[in-house]
Amino acid sequence: MEMSLSDFFRENPKCALAYSGGVDSAYLLYEAMQSGADVTAFYVKTAFQPRFEYEGALSFAASLGARVCVLEIDVLAEDVIAANPSDRCYYCKQQIMGTIRKAAAERGYSLIMDGTNASDDAGDRPGMRALAELGVRSPLRLAGISKAEVRRRSREAGLPTWDRPAYACLATRIRTGEKITEERLRTVEEAEDRMMKLGFEDLRVRTSGRNGLVQIHKDQKELLEERREDICTALGELFEELSIDESYRGE
Repeated sequence: MEMSLSDFFRENPKCALAYSGGVDSAYLLYEAMQSGADVTAFYVKTAFQPRFEYEGALSFAASLGARVCVLEIDVLAEDVIAANPSDRCYYCKQQIMGTIRKAAAERGYSLIMDGTNASDDAGDRPGMRALAELGVRSPLRLAGISKAEVRRRSREAGLPTWDRPAYACLATRIRTGEKITEERLRTVEEAEDRMMKLGFEDLRVRTSGRNGLVQIHKDQKELLEERREDICTALGELFEELSIDESYRGE
């Protein structure tokens, strides 16, 4: 039997939140605050998160008056993560959640929760195996709340995150098996930043070697036609070859 979020926070009034500032964790932080729970949001800052995401996460938490603890770790120091195997997310999530668990315990929190929702397919997400092994609870999933429902509830609550596009970490932009480096991550971040300055919102810039692939959401085809030459100018200096995929549907 599914439990409601109010039931969850009634049973777990003191909890630490693995927080990214995305649609799901932002809504969960809001609900925890609304319930009166003793909650601290833990944001793990790594080379995999772009600066705008970090700043947005802190800004949203501040608007709620929520406590945030920022933890910095060097994920690329772990060879297995930098090597970028197909299950990289498992090892990365282990390190991130392990870091949160230690910091949370030092502050008196024994329960760790995250924003995994009922739409997330465990079979496609190696990181979810790490969550299970570390005993991380996922209230949205336990309550049967899907991504669409999170967006609907966030909109009704007036949260600015309700229509925020999904934004997977920068490591997902580098082809599996190709080594992840700080330089490659910053190139991707710069490329996506330039695209957003051109007016694009839901997009990805992926790399393989020195080549780049720009994936633009199908709903922005009109803008693409207007800005195609600008894209080539803005990103041409970052990659040896540049391709554009107009059929991206979001993650």
